[in-house]
Amino acid sequence: MICAEFFTRPNGEMLGFSVKGHNGLAGEDIICAAVSSAAYMAANTIIEVIKAEAEVTVEDGLMLLRISPNEAKSCLSILSGFKLHMLQLEEQYPENINVNYTEV
Repeated sequence: MICAEFFTRPNGEMLGFSVKGHNGLAGEDIICAAVSSAAYMAANTIIEVIKAEAEVTVEDGLMLLRISPNEAKSCLSILSGFKLHMLQLEEQYPENINVNYTEV
């Protein structure tokens, strides 16, 4: 199962995300490709386009992105779009994707 976790503040601001795991469908990697592509696009846009202060880790089926609280406004659209994408994938593939939130 793919697990996407969004890091939020009590006021709802998002400060990053983690995505880990695999979809578990042998021979059908379209779900993993959709999640990986969207996660890389979000991370690359935040780091390279917006030039936000961010920490990114990518290793063995895990992507972790954390931004500083003072970057929350500038990254809101990107993180909101990625969250919406993940929620729609979760709705389509509930056995393969789980989206949750952690307050930080």
